[in-house]
Amino acid sequence: MRRQWWTAAGVNLLMGVPAVVPVWLLWYIAVNGPLADLGWTRREPTENDGMLLWWVIAVPIVTAFALLWWLANDFVRRRNTAATRVYWPACALVTLAPTFALMIFA
Repeated sequence: MRRQWWTAAGVNLLMGVPAVVPVWLLWYIAVNGPLADLGWTRREPTENDGMLLWWVIAVPIVTAFALLWWLANDFVRRRNTAATRVYWPACALVTLAPTFALMIFA
């Protein structure tokens, strides 16, 4: 049982490294789109191409990563004994660990 937890944690930690890119894309769209419209942030001053270009770039990347993440975790989940309500949130948090580390230490 313990080995299966390490497998799930390892897979999600490794997937967290490339997850930095989709998380950054979503952050960039949020900061320059709806959050800037609400006045909570300021738009990037050199961003004059509009948001459609960013959606065209971000949607395939985020979709591909989400599909890959789900497929990998679905494969590992079959061999894990954890409850579903614990497994998926734990995997999501472990996947975001490299992004949080970059935010803290950069």
